[in-house]
Amino acid sequence: MKTPLIVRAALPSDVDAIWNLLEIYAPGGTVLRRSKEDIAFYIGNFSVAEYDGRVCGCAALRDFGSDLLELRSVVVDPALQGQGIGKNMVEAVIGGLRRKRSHFRLFTLTTTPAFFQSMGFEISAKEEFPEKIWSDCAKCAKFSCCDETALIIRQ
Repeated sequence: MKTPLIVRAALPSDVDAIWNLLEIYAPGGTVLRRSKEDIAFYIGNFSVAEYDGRVCGCAALRDFGSDLLELRSVVVDPALQGQGIGKNMVEAVIGGLRRKRSHFRLFTLTTTPAFFQSMGFEISAKEEFPEKIWSDCAKCAKFSCCDETALIIRQ
């Protein structure tokens, strides 16, 4: 990467770019499919990575209350994978939480646990997050045969 990577809060003008990125991964079940309307409504939850003036990655943060948050919709343009974009986004989200909160539990469900473990996440039981299980997982086609690993980082 020659130009600097920028990780920033998503703007309403980023909705199409976020949707396009998520649509690359949703058919394979890596992330849940989201409508443009849903992304626009929750745009304040998203961060984006921008490279060469183009959105090339995104991540979303969902707050369940009681200092429990989920890191979700973490994706990077396939043409730019392996260049640290995902790591920069996740570290920016964690850094923001550390500046704003004295305590938090940040979890993610993923098929790539090693990526998150490299940033300090630890494997956890999904049952530790019943709010997630009943709000999203119960609607998922893979609910009874989930192939995702739960990980958490605490402060």
